[in-house]
Amino acid sequence: MKAPIPIYLAVEDELSEWVARRALSTRPASYAVGAVFSQGGFGYLKKQAPAFNNAAKGCPFLLLTDLDRCPCPPQLIEEWLGRPKHPHLLLRVAVREVESWLLGDPAGLREFLGLRKPFVLADPEQLPDPKQELLKLAFGSPRRAMREALAWQDAASGRFFQGPDYNATLARFVNAQWDIDLARKSCRSLERLFVALERIEREMAAKTKD
Repeated sequence: MKAPIPIYLAVEDELSEWVARRALSTRPASYAVGAVFSQGGFGYLKKQAPAFNNAAKGCPFLLLTDLDRCPCPPQLIEEWLGRPKHPHLLLRVAVREVESWLLGDPAGLREFLGLRKPFVLADPEQLPDPKQELLKLAFGSPRRAMREALAWQDAASGRFFQGPDYNATLARFVNAQWDIDLARKSCRSLERLFVALERIEREMAAKTKD
């Protein structure tokens, strides 16, 4: 039996951590997640990115962040690092937010939220505000407990905001119902995460043979 691949995680929030763990769990290789670095938001990740890049010399690091308003992932990576990226730093950028990846499984999300009508999103990564779209869907859930946990609407602006149990509730979806393989087909940034993991797995397998 092959030894698991050690890996550290650096994420914006609890939901991103569960998404990262779910992605790792689907791989043919086994991963052993060590420390998880998360201090709430991209500001901490941006500040610590050079340190994570240096730490990747000793152990693979998966840093998962949202693109948000940055024009493109390469620009974000350049702004965060400003130096050559170590090959074992997997700095993956969800376009535009990790919520895009969840919206990549509309049937699963509809079932989880209990929505009566199906919805189709051909390209979740083209949504200007994926989280707002997900919150809108959650607010329309006929299940009161689900609705109140995930979203509330500001009467003045009409915007939707994260509910008190947003991360933990969506973590249940990520772990139990999210069809991540389906989401990969419509979310290119999610597919790139799997390409990066496959590369790391090949490298580690080659080292084991040496």
